[in-house]
Amino acid sequence: MTEKIPEAGSEEAIRAYKTILSQVIDQRPSGMRQRLADALGKHRSFVTQISSPTYSIPIPSKHLPSIFSVCHFSQAERDQFMAAYHQAHPGKVPTASGQRRTRHVSLIVPDFGDDRQNAALDRAINEFIQKITSIAGKGSG
Repeated sequence: MTEKIPEAGSEEAIRAYKTILSQVIDQRPSGMRQRLADALGKHRSFVTQISSPTYSIPIPSKHLPSIFSVCHFSQAERDQFMAAYHQAHPGKVPTASGQRRTRHVSLIVPDFGDDRQNAALDRAINEFIQKITSIAGKGSG
């Protein structure tokens, strides 16, 4: 009996790569989901949705470099994940997403006492950092 290859874009194909991500996160120290949420500029519930095989929500390809960096994927884990991701989303993997080194920076910011305002601040900080690093990346070389 041969193993059935999941059909591209199917929930089964999406579940395959999300299972790999979930296993990687579970093997890392506690707090990994929150660090990933911070790096993506999202709420922890977003990380739960993109990392849980029970949700059929696909992982946007733009988040893959951050996920690999923050979760410290080994090369074998990355290869396994990317094979499954490509099976689920043929042609959707960014070709120019080189493995850019990142580092984690913590900031102390005010708590506005409102989840929406706090999330807006988090997104603004994340967007600012992305813009600055984009400009800096264009100037080097």
